[in-house]
Amino acid sequence: MREKVNQLRKMQEEALKGGGEKRIKKMHEQGKLIARERIQVLVDEGSFEEIDMLVRHHTHDFGLDKQRYLGDSVVVGLGKIDGRTVCIFSQDFTVFGGSLSAAHAQKVCKIMDMAMKIGVPVIGLNDSGGARIQEGVVSLGAYADIFLRNTLASGVVPQISAVLGPCAGGAV
Repeated sequence: MREKVNQLRKMQEEALKGGGEKRIKKMHEQGKLIARERIQVLVDEGSFEEIDMLVRHHTHDFGLDKQRYLGDSVVVGLGKIDGRTVCIFSQDFTVFGGSLSAAHAQKVCKIMDMAMKIGVPVIGLNDSGGARIQEGVVSLGAYADIFLRNTLASGVVPQISAVLGPCAGGAV
């Protein structure tokens, strides 16, 4: 049992590194915060609870089977701002330029569904090169799932977007 717990902790530590130290350093040199740092400055201290931290994309084409970052390219979860619960997704530019994969979209859809279910705002921190073209129409189709939720949430819960870097195509 202890071995499994240690393995889980190691995976969580790996997920926290996103696309790796080199990419994180490059973001910092450009004066930009990375996905989790953006969340930390937005929410009340210690209030963020990340979900789906260990999700990976499912693509095996174009060598992507050798580049399977934990968390894929988006950080999602719940936090509090001035004591009020919010659902947040923050695209991680250090992983494939924050590009949207099917797994990325599933995480965003899950947090949007959660926001609608519990009646809280959803905040999107956008920093993305758009669709992950290596996934072809799968990633493009995933935008439809997000757009559907945008329309379903309209007038139900506040939807807030901050564009903090590239925001290509449907990435808004």
